[in-house]
Amino acid sequence: MSATVGVAIQAFDAHDFVTQVRQAEMSGVPVAWTTIGGASGADPLTVFAAALTATERIRLGTAIVPTWPRHPVVIAQQAQALEQLAPGRLRLGIGPSHEPTMVRNFGVHWEAPLTQLREYLTVIRTLTTAGSVDFEGKHVTARATFRNPRAVELLASALRPRSFETCGELADGAISWMCPASYLVREALPAIERGSDRVGRPAPPLIAHVPVMVSEDREAVRALARRQLGNYGSVPFYLAMFHAAGFPDAGSGYSDAMLDDLIVSGTEEQVAARFAQMIDDGCGEILAHPLLDPADREGSIERAFHAVAVAHQRVSRGLPVQ
Repeated sequence: MSATVGVAIQAFDAHDFVTQVRQAEMSGVPVAWTTIGGASGADPLTVFAAALTATERIRLGTAIVPTWPRHPVVIAQQAQALEQLAPGRLRLGIGPSHEPTMVRNFGVHWEAPLTQLREYLTVIRTLTTAGSVDFEGKHVTARATFRNPRAVELLASALRPRSFETCGELADGAISWMCPASYLVREALPAIERGSDRVGRPAPPLIAHVPVMVSEDREAVRALARRQLGNYGSVPFYLAMFHAAGFPDAGSGYSDAMLDDLIVSGTEEQVAARFAQMIDDGCGEILAHPLLDPADREGSIERAFHAVAVAHQRVSRGLPVQ
């Protein structure tokens, strides 16, 4: 499969999400993604049903559906419905999210999240390929049968090496977030290889989820990023990743050096060139997450969609970027 550059949709509500997905398709974007809160609280897989039937070609991915609030059989059932509506256009990304959010919002008993992720991947994969599952694990008991099962592309979130290894072993791809590019090359890619080597299969792609803004004002981009992305330094798992990436002071604020390693910005040509470089460095795919200027939200979206479409055309064809 050729390299892909897709875009994260940030919508006010379900209607806005569908409108933006249609806009992205018309702009030539091949994949539109949504995060946990990407439609302001609307369930992403429910909204996907509307967006898939309102478009013709664009693929839709979740980055991610949190595992704790819903059973893997339920996730698999939702995925089957979407596959029936739009075969081959769903990219199902799941993950445990993070302890503070899951405990505060859902009251879960947070324990062994990687074990839980492995069990979810196993149940969903078995059910959507074999059509039947009989599984008892630490977190999950699942017994179900599907008539005429449809396989789905099954991805998972990853932040630290062990989670990237799990993706290498069990998933069709690993989705990062807030990981500096140097950390992805130095830590994530080798970990995916270790996981895939352990089970004797080719390494799945790393989908680098990257903040991006089409702007030549680097100082303004950094300032916007600090306002919009500044809370991750207080989350323990992210802070540990920042430390491993070589930015031990991230908990007290993001340095310019860290932001320059994390965020892609510049002219459309510069954005495309940076994405191409990341793919040359080993990332299998780019998930561009636009930083939106509150004073020009629509313009930020339009510029980001156009830049992503241009970057995708170039990297998918292997064209040089000057």
